[in-house]
Amino acid sequence: MAPMDPMRTIAGHASLDDVMAELCRHRPVFHSEADLQHSFAKALWELAPDVRSRLEVPQRGLGKTEYLDLQCLGPGGRTAIEFKYFTRGWTGEAGTPVEDFILKAHGATDLARLHFVRDIARLERFCRRPDQNGLALMLTNEASLWTQPGRGRRRTRDHDFRIHHGRELAGTLRWAEGTYEPNTCSLRGVYPLKWETYSEQGGAGGEFRYLAVFVDSSTSGADDATGE
Repeated sequence: MAPMDPMRTIAGHASLDDVMAELCRHRPVFHSEADLQHSFAKALWELAPDVRSRLEVPQRGLGKTEYLDLQCLGPGGRTAIEFKYFTRGWTGEAGTPVEDFILKAHGATDLARLHFVRDIARLERFCRRPDQNGLALMLTNEASLWTQPGRGRRRTRDHDFRIHHGRELAGTLRWAEGTYEPNTCSLRGVYPLKWETYSEQGGAGGEFRYLAVFVDSSTSGADDATGE
C-alpha cells in the first residue's frame, strides 16, 4: 500500500489512493452511480474491515433533511462522501468477472459541474465534527470535464463552476454571471483540483478519470451545521 496521506484518508484508517486502486482491480467501469457507491463501500471494507459504511444517511438542519451518499465510520474518525458518476456514451466489456456495459451519454456537462460544486458546499455543512472530514468524488469518461477550455472560447453560464485539471475552487461562484441567483454557490475552503487516471478501456470514451476533493471540519460553520 502507498504511504498514508492524512489529507486523503477515509475514516482515519484507509488511504483513498489504496481504495481507488482496489476498486479498479475488479470494477474499472460501473453501470450507475448507485453501483459505484456500493462497490466503493465494498472495496473500503476489504481494505479496512474496522470501517463501517452507511448509505443514504439523513443530515438534519435548517428545518430540512438532506441525504449523504455514504457515511464511513472508523475507530480513528469518520468521512462523509458524496459521489458523482457522469458518463458519455460507451459500450464494451470490463471487470472481473467480465461484464457488458452500455453507458448512456448524460450530456449536460454544465449541470455536472454545478452539482459537483454543490456537493463540496454540502460537505462543508455536514463536516462539523473535529474527527470528521468529507470527500466529493467524481468519476467520469467525459474528457471535457477535466480539460481546460481553449483560449478565446466564449464565456459560458457555468464559467465559475469549471472543474478542469489545475483549476482552484474558492469563494462565491455565480451561475451566468449572477443572473440566476438560485445557482449561486459559496465555498468557505480553497480547493485545488487534480484529476487522476482511473482506468483505460478501449474505444472512444474509454478513458476514465476521477476528481477527489477533501473537505475538513475547519470549513464547517456552526450557524448552518447539520446533524445526523
